[in-house]
Amino acid sequence: MLCAIIARQRHETLLEEMDEAVARGAKLLELRLDFLRHEPRLGEILKRKKVPVIATLRRKEDGGIWNGTEEKRQQLLRAAVALGFDYVDLEADVAAEIPRFGPTKRIVSHHEMTEMPHLGECWQSLSQLDPDVIKIAGLAGKATDNFKMLRMIAKAEVPTVGICMGEFGIASRVLGPKFGAPFTYCAFNPERIVAPGLMTFDQMNELYRGNEVNAKTEVFGVMGDPIAHSMSPLVHNTAFRELRMNRVYLPFRVTEHVLPKFLDKLSHAEVRGLSVTIPHKEAIVSRGMAGDELVAMAGAANTIHVDDHGAYRLYNTDGPAAMASLLRAMGEDPSDSKAFAGRDVLILGAGGVARPIAFSLHQAGAIVSVANRSADRAQSLAHAVGCKFIDWGMRESHLAEIVINCTKLGMHPDVDETPIQQSAMREKMIFFDTVYNPIMTKFLLLAKDRGAKIVTGVEMFAAQAEAQFRIFTGVDPPAGLMKQLVEEELSPARKMLREARLAKKDQV
Repeated sequence: MLCAIIARQRHETLLEEMDEAVARGAKLLELRLDFLRHEPRLGEILKRKKVPVIATLRRKEDGGIWNGTEEKRQQLLRAAVALGFDYVDLEADVAAEIPRFGPTKRIVSHHEMTEMPHLGECWQSLSQLDPDVIKIAGLAGKATDNFKMLRMIAKAEVPTVGICMGEFGIASRVLGPKFGAPFTYCAFNPERIVAPGLMTFDQMNELYRGNEVNAKTEVFGVMGDPIAHSMSPLVHNTAFRELRMNRVYLPFRVTEHVLPKFLDKLSHAEVRGLSVTIPHKEAIVSRGMAGDELVAMAGAANTIHVDDHGAYRLYNTDGPAAMASLLRAMGEDPSDSKAFAGRDVLILGAGGVARPIAFSLHQAGAIVSVANRSADRAQSLAHAVGCKFIDWGMRESHLAEIVINCTKLGMHPDVDETPIQQSAMREKMIFFDTVYNPIMTKFLLLAKDRGAKIVTGVEMFAAQAEAQFRIFTGVDPPAGLMKQLVEEELSPARKMLREARLAKKDQV
């Protein structure tokens, strides 16, 4: 269940937002009374409430903004208990000072704003303070902190809410209820993000379907570093929702040094599959069994599927997706790889995206050349594929029928960069950018202006995501949905149209 946090400065606005949150589907509210400019009118709040509410007065050292005296704060907390609030949040050092009374339930909490607490010791200490619910929040420093928190929740003998704050901790916020947490927090108003990594009610409710996450929810995700920009949670979660699947797809920011432990601990969050992006596509190859020949051939994978026995099977959907996207641009059957025979292709880059594309095209009979800013990596890839190496400084003088950008040049926010200048472009060439944000990179804009054919990264992204979805679920995603979602998300005008359409649908 989602607990929507209301944090307003004016009492009247707090009451209005309470009503609005309930109208939007919130079933539990936390009222951050420390945000109010004046003393809260507790009786008026209770008369107005339509769903259970939590009274919270958080001190600055615990992540709040209360600036009154501690004596006054505890007086208000006792009043909330006496008046019959559904829950009152009490920090560990004051829980013993505010006794239980009437039906009000006690959330005994501990917050570490700069690091993760020692979970076992912290939980044991809080459990001695007569809690109905234990809440522990700490600032996550790595992705594996989620696994420790979720295991604590699952083992807890008292209902426990465990939160890893910050970008590394999104999984703990979404998956807590799967492992037994009675609720999880989110900000009702996006302008009132009261803790690092706190998501909004709309994000939790619409993107992650937080109110529906339960013990049977299957977990998938995408891992990389950085990961906040990824469109994968949007496309996979929307497809799950459209097909009414009890599945959720999460972003995991996994740094390179944490990768081995992260993969070893996936079972702690019951993760069944992962999309893999920069910088891990090559590093994961030694961590599982190849599910297709391209993984072994290219030495790179972008998909992990965990089978029923817990074994990792690795796949690469990048190569086939890139080829299908190119074939559509060429006016050929997307399944006819023979159309590449004899085609001259220049690949810019030698990393986890370039490798499967180079191998796939070479296998299909294309004449492939590879150029990369690091010559050693380009030479290594060219040798492995059995194709040509082109020095990076000579790339613009190597005229090819098809030029594919597999570097990050031109990716948001560095949108003014391009791996090829317009002077090297010709009308009869095809230019393909694997970057999908922005949709029209400078590389593609220059090529289009020259009159050449272009292929956007959205084409490839949607195709590889659709293939991943089939691996994860065994069924096809809704036709065209993933491409449409990414185009709408990256185009402000289209995004406004989508939001208007969804709003109209909700009214009906």
